[in-house]
Amino acid sequence: MNSPALKDWPLWEVFVRSKQGLEHKHCGSLHAADARQALQMARDVYTRRQEGVSIWVVPSKSITASAPADKDSMFEPAADKIYRHPTFYDIPEEVGHM
Repeated sequence: MNSPALKDWPLWEVFVRSKQGLEHKHCGSLHAADARQALQMARDVYTRRQEGVSIWVVPSKSITASAPADKDSMFEPAADKIYRHPTFYDIPEEVGHM
């Protein structure tokens, strides 16, 4: 029995958190048979220089995204809500990264 071709495996999105970062950043996609294999392949492909401290893999089919053409209707209503932007708050030094 032949194993499925790589292109027939599910597509996974890879997010890596760097040693200096506080958030995970999307760094690419790969095909893998399952989550465990996707995690191992992501480690081998996207953290070869030991720059990562955490990896997330997410099946591409599980991601729902807005369309670039919908940006006005999606984001324009938030422009008039200044309280959503903490630009006028004083954050104490001891709070750290926000």
